[in-house]
Amino acid sequence: MAQADSTQRPDRNPRRDLAPARPEGGVRESAGREGLAATEVVLSFEDNRLASLVFGQYDQNLAHLERRLGVVVSPNGNHVTVKGARETAEQAGRVLKTLYARAKAGAPVTLGEVDGAIEESNVQRSLFPTTDAGKASFDAVVTRKRGPVRARNAAQDAYLRQLKRHELVLAEGPAGTGKTWLAVGHAVSLIEQGVVERMILSRPAVEAGERLGFLPGDMREKVDPYLRPIYDALNDFMEARHVERGLQTGMIEIAPLAFMRGRTLSNAVVLLDEAQNATSMQMKMFLTRLGEGSRMIITGDPSQIDLPAGQRSGLVEAVKLLKDVEGVGYARFEEGDVVRHELVRRIVMAYESAARHERAEREERLRNPETPPDLNREGDSEGLKRMLARERPR
Repeated sequence: MAQADSTQRPDRNPRRDLAPARPEGGVRESAGREGLAATEVVLSFEDNRLASLVFGQYDQNLAHLERRLGVVVSPNGNHVTVKGARETAEQAGRVLKTLYARAKAGAPVTLGEVDGAIEESNVQRSLFPTTDAGKASFDAVVTRKRGPVRARNAAQDAYLRQLKRHELVLAEGPAGTGKTWLAVGHAVSLIEQGVVERMILSRPAVEAGERLGFLPGDMREKVDPYLRPIYDALNDFMEARHVERGLQTGMIEIAPLAFMRGRTLSNAVVLLDEAQNATSMQMKMFLTRLGEGSRMIITGDPSQIDLPAGQRSGLVEAVKLLKDVEGVGYARFEEGDVVRHELVRRIVMAYESAARHERAEREERLRNPETPPDLNREGDSEGLKRMLARERPR
């Protein structure tokens, strides 16, 4: 197991600059070239092979840890030295010990796992700011193929806890936050534990702004393109042969939303994905299918509604009506909770920022209808200027 050297050593490498400074948290033993006080934490790992997994290919995990926490991490064999502000250096040491424990348990150590361990340490530090740090950890979903899959941020942790506590859970948030992936993992774990007997997957058959026409094949082949993200998640948590066998035996059922009326879904876990594209009538019909011994999970992104103009989203309405109802769980993800890719997070944040700005302008125009539009704004104003130039008499 990794052991931290309790002594704080002076910085013997003054040629290497420290990373951007973080808030100082105590007495420092040395200072870098910029005069920043530094603490040195030394960790030793028993197994060189596991240590290399923690460090990552070409030490990419350590480089990512440096960027996230603003520390300097220097590996040397099965030893690693962390230099930086006392608080962040000790936090980096806790993150590395957490990652080593996960590698020892056979879990993969990816950049996403590094992010998850950092977020977990942030929560631990806020809950247990003293020597009790480490008692709290993010919840996990456990399957036979992947073992324990731990939440990567506080929003995912709250989501998993809602899934385990309630029979009906509504989850909304931007793309890439793990709503569908974790829901499928939870559904697989329920089947493997014998809590339910089958899994029912559903999704509105609505194209994203395109008309694909009539698709060939039987019902499953027609619906398959819409459920491909759920299939990908199933293959992450189950062996491919088990997925195929489940589809053949009916343990895993593909049920188009349009064909759900009149059914009672008992002893099953039912997942409705892309629920923002379900109409209000469809959502009410789906919610009332819940039978004895069943669990229901509804996920969607209200910012990506593909319904025709004038139709209300069933997800938005259901969240408004049911999120405070006893027995119903609710989880909301923000743009900062995206875990798919760092660039995806920035893209989502840029779109959300533009949407907020547009809503603020619209509300301002409603409050002050006599306020003239800003003709200096880029976009529509430039088109207006070009149109006026074309219409000007010669």
